[in-house]
Amino acid sequence: MTISERASLIIKNIVNETSKNPVQIFRNIAGNPYVSIHGPEHHILDGACLLTAYKNAGGNIDIDDALVKLMSEGLRMPGAMCGLWGVCGAVTSIGAALAIIDGTGPLSADGTWGNHMQFTSAAISELGKVNGPRCCKRDAMIAFRHAVEYVNKHYGVHLEQDFCKCEFSGLNAQCIKERCPFYM
Repeated sequence: MTISERASLIIKNIVNETSKNPVQIFRNIAGNPYVSIHGPEHHILDGACLLTAYKNAGGNIDIDDALVKLMSEGLRMPGAMCGLWGVCGAVTSIGAALAIIDGTGPLSADGTWGNHMQFTSAAISELGKVNGPRCCKRDAMIAFRHAVEYVNKHYGVHLEQDFCKCEFSGLNAQCIKERCPFYM
């Protein structure tokens, strides 16, 4: 299955989610066989979870249009960018979601450009402290923790969050176990 096919399935199925909790949405979708333990589909999935939770919490957004835009941005992000570029796809996916919510672009001067940079730098900083090797599930949880805080502070909606122990560690041959804040 190609990454485009995986992305299409993510978008098709995520619109049925009703939770205000992006982590819960993530767990529901990430458990499907078309989502690999690691892979560039997370560059679509993670931001799509945030957009869906935002909409479900009362956020003013055309969710269908937002998900199409997010999928387009996510598909432009290459796999393995965490190791090869030094920036995590989970964080960039959520950064893209924030840009979609705010209508932010490279010339934005309304404060959102800088706010998004502060979000991504905080999330990436925490990832750097945990260290590698990569784990798309762990990185998503860390990115969501920062994203929920950001959304609740900036958008007048309330996203829920619960960060339970990881249910994917047995599937990850490179799991860092006790060094991971979500290891069970």
